[in-house]
Amino acid sequence: MFLKSPAAPPIGYVQFCKVHPADCQPLKKTNQIIRLTEASWAQINDVNTSVNVRILPATDMQVYGVLERWEYPKVAGDCEDYVLEKRLELIQAGWPESALLITVVRDEAGDGHAVLTVRTDRGDIVLDNKTDQIHVWSDTPYTYLKRQSSTQATAWDLIEDSRTSLVGSLR
Repeated sequence: MFLKSPAAPPIGYVQFCKVHPADCQPLKKTNQIIRLTEASWAQINDVNTSVNVRILPATDMQVYGVLERWEYPKVAGDCEDYVLEKRLELIQAGWPESALLITVVRDEAGDGHAVLTVRTDRGDIVLDNKTDQIHVWSDTPYTYLKRQSSTQATAWDLIEDSRTSLVGSLR
């Protein structure tokens, strides 16, 4: 995964920041990386699993009556709501914000999806509401499109997914 250039943030994120401006403040420290230890691995697994179990899957239309809304879920939510909750719980546990990046992908069906990328000393790992298992980004079935910047909370970067091969034609 390579960062290509700046990208426009998702509209849902922009609206989220208007409602929750304190959660979109400049980062205290930029470009942080988590050292994966037994304790940090256990904590990240606990947060991932507990949020996946606690929050019921539902569309924004079902929960809020609108097509798109990013929000901390109370009982139910969609993919980005899971991401926001996991990110919040890890930040509250003392994890650095710049290591916890909201990431937009295309899932195996080609649909838009959001996951939480955690930057670690062993590579970027992904927390996903579709599974309790945490994987290195390259071991997921997703195509990575853009993610929150590790240097500025409200900035986003386009991603070049190095695993995506180009399709050519023969003459």
